[in-house]
Amino acid sequence: MKRLTKRQMRIFAVGQLGWSTLSGIISAWFVTFYLPTQNDIDSGALQYISPGLVIGGFLTILGLITALSRVFDAVTDPLIASMSDRSKNKRGRRIPFMQYAAVPLSAVTVLLFCAPVEEISSWNVVWISVFIVLFYLFMTMYCTPYNALISEFGKTQDDRMYISTAISLTFFAGTMLAYTPFVFAGLIRGNTGFAWSYRICFIVLAVISCICMLIPTFFLKEKDFVETKPSNANMFKSLGATFKNKNFRTFVFSDIMYWVGLTLFQTGLPFFVKVSMQLDESFTMIFLGGMTILSAAFYPIVPKLVKKFGKKKLVVSGFSGLALAYVIAGLIGIIGTSIIPGIVYGVLICVIAAFPMALLGIIPQSIVADVAEADGYETGENREGMFFAARTFAMKFGQSLAMLVFTSLAIIGTTQNTDSNDITASVTGMTIVGFVAVAFCAVGALILSFYDEKKVMSAIDNKKDKAIDKKKDTK
Repeated sequence: MKRLTKRQMRIFAVGQLGWSTLSGIISAWFVTFYLPTQNDIDSGALQYISPGLVIGGFLTILGLITALSRVFDAVTDPLIASMSDRSKNKRGRRIPFMQYAAVPLSAVTVLLFCAPVEEISSWNVVWISVFIVLFYLFMTMYCTPYNALISEFGKTQDDRMYISTAISLTFFAGTMLAYTPFVFAGLIRGNTGFAWSYRICFIVLAVISCICMLIPTFFLKEKDFVETKPSNANMFKSLGATFKNKNFRTFVFSDIMYWVGLTLFQTGLPFFVKVSMQLDESFTMIFLGGMTILSAAFYPIVPKLVKKFGKKKLVVSGFSGLALAYVIAGLIGIIGTSIIPGIVYGVLICVIAAFPMALLGIIPQSIVADVAEADGYETGENREGMFFAARTFAMKFGQSLAMLVFTSLAIIGTTQNTDSNDITASVTGMTIVGFVAVAFCAVGALILSFYDEKKVMSAIDNKKDKAIDKKKDTK
């Protein structure tokens, strides 16, 4: 089979630019759009659903919708993975799924923000509920097969590291694109109104994303690069077999800790800036952008470090570095800003977190690909889709858990107004969030220390040696 060129790997990475932009739109704008603050309402924002903690006194309607959609999402991850692994499509097991999902995923992302009644209405609740479920369905249809191709396209360790680096860069680029409405919506708002200033931005981004997602499906012929036998196992059998892999279980539990710690920090960054550092919230974008650019600058050296130190040691180092950044975030509330200015804390956090973010943005995807290949050789079943679906589930579970933890911890030391859309965070609460994030990173590093990298790489090397011997015998 053919091996992807560097140019073809970059074409593959363009697909991630597309879906990460759409994912970023939901992460950055879903809650902001449907639970506007009083300042947004004063600027013309409408309330489409009832705000505040109206369900049981501790959950918003939007929170309930999000939670239920995540339950649905958790079911579709292994279902789509199993369907992809078992596919006998003549064009391949992955590309057709991606091609069919790209257009509806882009359309649903925009429609999610087009609630039909311009006031608080139960119809809007139904609309949002339906389209958030469809969003996660089509996102899974694209992302699960896409991620499985990392293992199948990556014929060598160098290939996998190059692909992982490229898609990590496009992921960051897509996330940053999703934040551009912060700038452009305000420029056109006078002519379009509040809601449509954002919808127009979302439409433009959705078109760009759709094109990006379709590019690898038209320019890369899966069958030219992948020769795999479809799995015959059903979903439950395949999922069970996947989690029987001890090294994969170790990685997944460690990965959950990483996503909890990372999401606690990302969710809390605006509050660290406003509450702990006592800076204007505009510094959030400055710090985030600076950290992203600095992190990207480290990307070229990560593959070289992997060759020298291995993946396990570097990921553990990434956990440690991220924990140090969180320690500083937690210390802001203890030391205060009278001794050290808030902006100094922000710069320190960005500089310290940049390199760990590069390590943890690239290497984990490659580890999953390693485990999937080694398992395929040992069991004879090609279940790359299920392995990456399980990793995606770990990410979503970690993010969801982090949101619950954050909203509980951030308000410690203050009074939560249940009629407000804003989380009333306190300095005490944010200090606790910082040190809890440290704890999750420490646990993640500890769990990953049990990952047997030598065994996994040995299985891959044995496979290559046998393949070479087989070629020699046929000559």
